[in-house]
Amino acid sequence: MKIAFIGLGNMGGGMAANLVKAGHSVNAFDLSEDALARAKENGCATFTSVREAVADVEAVVSMLPNGKIVDSVYEGDVIGHAPAGAILLDCSTIDVATARKVTADATAAGYEMVDAPVSGGIAAANGGTLTFMVGGTDSAFGRAEPILTAMGKAVIHAGASGAGQAAKICNNMLLGASMIATCEAFMLADKLGLDLQTFYDISSKASGQNWSMTSYCPVPGVGPQSPADNDYQGGFATALMLKDLKLAMEAAASVNADVPMGEKAAALYDAFDKAGQGGLDFSAIIKTL
Repeated sequence: MKIAFIGLGNMGGGMAANLVKAGHSVNAFDLSEDALARAKENGCATFTSVREAVADVEAVVSMLPNGKIVDSVYEGDVIGHAPAGAILLDCSTIDVATARKVTADATAAGYEMVDAPVSGGIAAANGGTLTFMVGGTDSAFGRAEPILTAMGKAVIHAGASGAGQAAKICNNMLLGASMIATCEAFMLADKLGLDLQTFYDISSKASGQNWSMTSYCPVPGVGPQSPADNDYQGGFATALMLKDLKLAMEAAASVNADVPMGEKAAALYDAFDKAGQGGLDFSAIIKTL
C-alpha cells in the first residue's frame, strides 16, 4: 500500500521504517529535519507538508504528541486532503473525547478511521513488536489490521471509537502504579538485607510477579536487559508516563471512577518530573526511594 506517516519521533520513526520493511511505500512527514533525514535513510519518501504527504495515499498513520495536535492535523491537513477512500489510523495516545471527535469528523467526511494507541516503547517500535489497542467499527478495524500488523506483534480490537484510547489509559495507569510498587519492594528487600538477585529469583516465580519486574526490572543488573542497565536512558520517558497518568485522571473524573492508586502514582511521577527527571525512563523513579 501507499501510506502517509505523520509524526516521526522516537516511536513514529521506527514504525514508519517497519512499514517500509513490510513492503509498503511510505510518504513521511515531520517538523524535524533530522527525523525526515532518518526516515529517508530508512526508505521513506519525505515531504515538507502534511497535505503533500497524504495527497495520493491509501492510508494515513499518525503518531503525534497530544490531542490538540491530532485534532489540528486531521482537521486542517488530512480530512478533505487525503483521498476519500483512505483509511485513517491515529496511533497517538490522547484523551478519549478528542479521539471520538476526530473520528466523527472523519466519518462525516466519508472516511473510515480508528484510534490505535500502542504499548511497548521505543524498542518495540523499532523491532516491530508493539501491541495495538484499536477503537473503531468492524469495517475500519478490518482495513487497519494488516497495516498495524506490519508494526506490531498484537493487534486487538477494543471496541467502538475511543475504546483504544480507553484501553491504553487504563493499561498505563496500571503500569505506572505497578512500577512504583515494584521499586518499593526491591528497596525494602535491600534494606532488609536480601540479595536483590535472590529476591528477583523468588518473586519473579511467586505471586508478586509482574511485568515491571520480569520484563523491565528497575534494578540495574537484575532480570533481562532494561533501561536500568543504561543509567535509565531510553525506554519510556517519565514525562510520557506522567502524560498518560494525567489522561487517566481526567478520564476517571469524567466518569466518577475512584482510582486512589492511580492518583498516588500520578502525584509521585509529577513530583519526579518537576525534579528535572522527566527525560529518564519511568523506572528511574526507584531513585526517589
